Amino acid sequence: QLHVVESGGGSVQPGGSLRLSCVVSGFPLDHYAIGWFRQAPGKEREGVSCDGRGGGIVKSANSVKGRFTISRDNAKNTHYLQMDRLIPEDTVVYFCALTRGLHCSLYGNDYSDWGQGTKDTVSS
Repeated sequence: QLHVVESGGGSVQPGGSLRLSCVVSGFPLDHYAIGWFRQAPGKEREGVSCDGRGGGIVKSANSVKGRFTISRDNAKNTHYLQMDRLIPEDTVVYFCALTRGLHCSLYGNDYSDWGQGTKDTVSS
């Protein structure tokens, strides 16, 4: 059975960094394209960044380009979202999602399995 768990959220000052982890169990990570999404209260879910199955083509939202980086360690079945130069607007709940498709997308409806989310707070 597939299981997805995010971790690494926390509190940080503006300009700081956080690294989120998405641990997948039950199936090999390289069977999936992975997407990171975020959602603030009362707002629509936003696609942040993603990479294709096996770490293929990477896509990122304009709001995070140059600040957020994704990577994967297939041996650990873990996907990462490195977030640098954080700003208060990055204070939201982040989700990791999986799809069996070869390529990733920044549209949540393309994903079949989701983690429970992890929250970041960026404030001074």
